[in-house]
Amino acid sequence: MKDTLFSVLDKVKNLGASYAEIRAQRNNNTLITLKEGQVEAVTLANETGAAIRVLAKGAWGFSTTNSLTRGDLEKSATSALKMAATAGPSVREPVKLAPVKTVEDKVKLAVKKDPKNIDVSTKIENLLRVNKGCFGFDKRIKSVTVSYADLTTEQTLATTEGSFIEQQKMFVWNYTWVTGKSNGIMASARDETGAHGYELFDEEPPEQIAERVSKKVTQQLEARTPRSGLQPAVIGTNIVGVFAHEALGHICEADLTLSGSALMGKLGKKIASEKVTIYDSALLPKEGFGTIIYDDEGVPGQKTVLIKDGVLVGLMHNRETAAKMNTKPTGNARAQDFRYPPLIRMRNTCFERGDHTFEELLETIRFGYYLEAFRGGQANLDGTFTVGVQSAYEIVKGELGNPVRNAGISGNTLETLEHVEACGKDFGLEMGRCGKGQYMFQSSGGPPIRVKSILIGGA
Repeated sequence: MKDTLFSVLDKVKNLGASYAEIRAQRNNNTLITLKEGQVEAVTLANETGAAIRVLAKGAWGFSTTNSLTRGDLEKSATSALKMAATAGPSVREPVKLAPVKTVEDKVKLAVKKDPKNIDVSTKIENLLRVNKGCFGFDKRIKSVTVSYADLTTEQTLATTEGSFIEQQKMFVWNYTWVTGKSNGIMASARDETGAHGYELFDEEPPEQIAERVSKKVTQQLEARTPRSGLQPAVIGTNIVGVFAHEALGHICEADLTLSGSALMGKLGKKIASEKVTIYDSALLPKEGFGTIIYDDEGVPGQKTVLIKDGVLVGLMHNRETAAKMNTKPTGNARAQDFRYPPLIRMRNTCFERGDHTFEELLETIRFGYYLEAFRGGQANLDGTFTVGVQSAYEIVKGELGNPVRNAGISGNTLETLEHVEACGKDFGLEMGRCGKGQYMFQSSGGPPIRVKSILIGGA
């Protein structure tokens, strides 16, 4: 494989490429969906292919192939070169790449249970246990959908600069969506969890998953709607993570920053409370879905601090944006698979811990809300965001009160970050997926935080 890849790269370089890379992959995937205890779909897929990027005359060309033979790789590489050469004369700003060290390495994941060694019948049985646990939790549960995926990739990256990296990637993911109904009230909740190995279901047994998500549904059926308007709040680790990802993380991706995000021109400036430090890291322990050794450009994984004590100190870069902004790449170039070119994507995006206990975060609030778990969220380049909340409680005189349902929060990212008063000691991490033209597994998290006001939507 090594000789074949470098032979193709040498040929395309001799034809005029200033840079080229081949990302060859062998993928082994299992996808399962259950609804109301019935198996709706099972997909077992073994895929082989390669992504080829070629830089010529200041422009990118990209081609993909399902074959790893030398002839087909050469054909695909030549096609990418022609695309780049054709586009080159019309680009306004020729692409340049920040320099990186040449790397030769082989990386294997250390997992307790490789999902390829688990029979599909066992995988289905565990999902049926989730389904059974949800319906058995409460008669008001009316619908349960469980989706599962395990994705294993053996990837080889070779570049004309001489890097050659063999890297294994593995994701085991479970998603449960539950709805309930009582006295004319409908409620729903989601639960998303994952690990790098099939030990996921040892660490989080199906019955535990079922109880966790079903409890959120029945809690909403018994809850009241919140008061709308600006309210003080304690935001739980689950929502803090999605806020770090959706509201701040995307506008810290340098390609979006350069496209005019709310952070354009703000590097080195104070944009948040001094209580706020946020980072994106590839170096969290293995439970982080964004934990990687090398990104898809061969840049080593690292920790990138985005906000330090309220000051914007960094952005997430690939080699191209790093060159544009005269800085170093941060190892954030990631691709869904060989069908896609790498984009700047988050890894594990988190608030830094503070020094407050959960009780201390609550105690200064006479009336407000504890926002425990999110339903979904989105953000815009101008910094505005909306996050749906599926589990929340009133805070009354510093104590947790009645549960509330149908809550949501919205606002402007920078204004909300200025309102952060304190960060807790605890830490939670959410496993999930992010869409940016292609889906990518990632994690987000942090401690619970207290904000002096945030816009609550409800009754």
